[in-house]
Amino acid sequence: MSFGFLGIQYGFGLQQANMSPIFRYLNADEAAIPALWLAGPMTGLLVQPVIGALSDRTWSPRWGRRKPFFLTGAILTSIALILMPNSTHLWMAASLMWIMDAGLNVTMEPFRAFIGDKLNVEQRTMGFAVQSFFVGFGQTLANLMPYILPVFGLTMVASGNNNIPDFVRYSFYIGAIAMVGAVLWTVYTTDEYPPDDMAEFERQKREGGGVAGAFTEVVHALREMPSTMKQLWWVKFFTWYGLPLMWQYLSLAIARHSFDATSTSSPGFAEGTKWSNLCFALFNVGCFGISFLLPSISDKIGRRATHALFLVLGGLGFVSMLFSNDKNIFAFGMTLVGLAWGSIMSMPYVMLSNSVPQERMGVYMGIFNGFIVVPQIVNMITIPFLYDSLLGSDPRNALVLCGVCLFLAAGACFLVKEDSKSEKAAFPIGAGGH
Repeated sequence: MSFGFLGIQYGFGLQQANMSPIFRYLNADEAAIPALWLAGPMTGLLVQPVIGALSDRTWSPRWGRRKPFFLTGAILTSIALILMPNSTHLWMAASLMWIMDAGLNVTMEPFRAFIGDKLNVEQRTMGFAVQSFFVGFGQTLANLMPYILPVFGLTMVASGNNNIPDFVRYSFYIGAIAMVGAVLWTVYTTDEYPPDDMAEFERQKREGGGVAGAFTEVVHALREMPSTMKQLWWVKFFTWYGLPLMWQYLSLAIARHSFDATSTSSPGFAEGTKWSNLCFALFNVGCFGISFLLPSISDKIGRRATHALFLVLGGLGFVSMLFSNDKNIFAFGMTLVGLAWGSIMSMPYVMLSNSVPQERMGVYMGIFNGFIVVPQIVNMITIPFLYDSLLGSDPRNALVLCGVCLFLAAGACFLVKEDSKSEKAAFPIGAGGH
């Protein structure tokens, strides 16, 4: 049921570790990098709630409810993955980024709702834990490809006319195959349950079907948003204003400070990209390693304090990178950030502690994603104006700003008033995308 998530997260892992270097290989200015990443949050904001609402109102005796969306998004993403490392101009890579993110978001949202559809309340904790495992495993596998592919004779050498190394090129090709293959496995090995009341389902579909109906459903769900969900806004805002800086600038910071590579023509730039992939692998290992301990920690000190604690650890991880140029400091810092990521993936959803109506599973999953994508959009609009002044044109300073944002998010945790409902009523989601 969750195996398709392996392919989706392999694609996300490739994107997160490699897109900024690809943009730089195509002569993008460092200050413009955040704007080029705008595709992710914009497509997430527009696509996920609508796709969630549409999938809520979809049923096919042959294909089910969510699976048609899985497959459509997987095919779209795979095409973009194949074309991306062959980009010859910056506009081409930027355009493919939009296509890739649209496909990933079309696939991601129904997969989140799929677990809620298939499993009862008692089974969901295990279901989301398995999904979270595939989040970590898929992204770690993608991040380790620069170390796996040389075993098969692929090196740091660039081919083609865009200077992108072969290990990046073939990682994306493998990602395209993994994406479609993993999703097809889920499509062909799982069934979906039909609506309990087919007559009522068909009536609602007639009255509110289509894209217009999906938008109307989103508006209604926004009006009825749980109060705890609203209180989580500042936690999510500070977290997700800062986190994009990690994907945008980690590779560039490592290349500059640990490998003396200030441009893509520097010998150490590809090595810096390779080491950043390893750092992201450690980040993901830290994430799914700590996830097994989070329930017991939260039982002892509470959910808000647990999330605040791990956000502080993540902030310290980013700030630690300021004090040395040693590449191992970046690896250590990203391991700490991985612990925070494990909490970011689950604790806000546990703190929400409210089950959403079954018939609105998809749309609410999409709306809560808006708490992630709106801060990212603000980041990508404002950082280009701050990069040369506040951040001194140094990608490492951008990582420190991310750490400060995690400290602020930790403080905002204590603005959230949790209710007394059982944790079993929550919907912790294995995140990893937009």
